[in-house]
Amino acid sequence: MSRRVALAALAAAAFAVACTASASVPSTASHAVGATTASVPRLAGCAMFPATNPWRKDISHAKVRRYSAAWVRSAGLRTDLHADFGENQHYGIPFETVPADQKKVPIRFTAYGDESDPGPYPVPLDARVESGSDRHVLVASANCHLYELYGAYRTTRGWKAKSGAVFNLNSNALRPAGWTSADAAGLPILPGLVRASEVRAGHIDHALRFTVSTTQRGYIHPATHQAGATNSRLVPPMGARFRLKASYSLHGFHGQALVILRCLKKYGMFVADNGSDWYITGAPSHYWNDDDLNQLKTVPGRAFEVVATGRIHR
Repeated sequence: MSRRVALAALAAAAFAVACTASASVPSTASHAVGATTASVPRLAGCAMFPATNPWRKDISHAKVRRYSAAWVRSAGLRTDLHADFGENQHYGIPFETVPADQKKVPIRFTAYGDESDPGPYPVPLDARVESGSDRHVLVASANCHLYELYGAYRTTRGWKAKSGAVFNLNSNALRPAGWTSADAAGLPILPGLVRASEVRAGHIDHALRFTVSTTQRGYIHPATHQAGATNSRLVPPMGARFRLKASYSLHGFHGQALVILRCLKKYGMFVADNGSDWYITGAPSHYWNDDDLNQLKTVPGRAFEVVATGRIHR
């Protein structure tokens, strides 16, 4: 399924390791990866998947993939990292948390119903919708499930959407082979967002979500869907996992950007959609500081490598 190329105007990307740094920590703080023991990331009071889930896997010592150099080159060696969220509340993908007994409403699918989990979903009628053409709606329920919609519009009694997916936070189960989700890669979106609560706490304990402009026709688990434009092995497939190199110095970085960069060294980020190269997705928040996040724009693509996490499915 095709996805829009992220609008250049919607600028401003990330996830962090267990560490003690926060936005108030000065740049002289320790830059070692794994400064403290990782905590359990939570959504709506539920653990974000089992401890063995790929999103929570420490890949700081994983082997580098054979095509790593080519895949990094395809995304741009000199193109910088970018936070696709910031002080402007129109940037980023918002989400809602609801109680376990939230009323479920009907969902009508308009494009990819055969690859969508049928409704009803507990999506409030006043749920926030992502700005721009993708119009994602994300809901984390205290029943320990995620409900995510793509191309969503309100109706009189519920929602219509191009596609939708439900993820059980207590399970490592993947989407069926070849199925999309609310994201091109068939991945959940919410677990890959940079969230203010985690950055404020000083550590992000899971991988992040990011986009590249060109992908090959294939996917690597936990992705289950491809949206590639080429069969070339010189560009990454959906689900490819990029990691900030251990050798890349974090000296001089501070605050929100430092937390994100530490995360990228330990947990990395998944190719989740076609869009602007090196754009990391976050959730809107009044907490974000653009001057702080703009430090990410000094990190070039060549500072990354791709780790070996499994075979490419076609």
